[in-house]
Amino acid sequence: MNTEQLRETIAQAGAGDARAYQRLLAGFGPRLYGYFYRATGRHHDAEDLLGELTLRLVRTLPMYRDQGRFEPWLFRIAANMVRDRIRRKKTRPQPASLSVEDEQGHSPSEGIPARMRDVDAGVLAQEASARLEDALQSLDETTRQMILMRHFGEMSFKDIADMFQCPLGTALAKVHRGMQRLREELEDREGTSP
Repeated sequence: MNTEQLRETIAQAGAGDARAYQRLLAGFGPRLYGYFYRATGRHHDAEDLLGELTLRLVRTLPMYRDQGRFEPWLFRIAANMVRDRIRRKKTRPQPASLSVEDEQGHSPSEGIPARMRDVDAGVLAQEASARLEDALQSLDETTRQMILMRHFGEMSFKDIADMFQCPLGTALAKVHRGMQRLREELEDREGTSP
């Protein structure tokens, strides 16, 4: 959607046009979902947050004054919602692992029929995702949010800098250093995993 189409769609949605809201959600929904999923680590939470954002958008869009900054405005709302959700849920359950052995040295995967072992690939992907989530949690809040906005929200560095009210160079440096720290954390975690 180009800038003029976006302005027109925002105006129509603000006036109550349901199809305009659908176009906005079709355009921004997948990126918002990706951001929410990576920020929370759970599909269910990402879906809930996207639904809450939709309701919030219906309530607040009529008051929005378009200055060509819709995307940072929308993702700022999303970031605030994630922060609120994380504050409410201080702990999250650890994912189950089929590779952990019990006291007798037996793995839960031993009881699974051979044709079901294809599930292992999915479990390994889930465990890798959990390691990434843990590594993301080791970053400070601002850096984590900037990385999530950049890589899962697909926002430009300029929009991120505007959103966090910092110089462009600061946003670039924080994301670069944060990505380096993530790589180091993941390498450390990979080295310590069984």
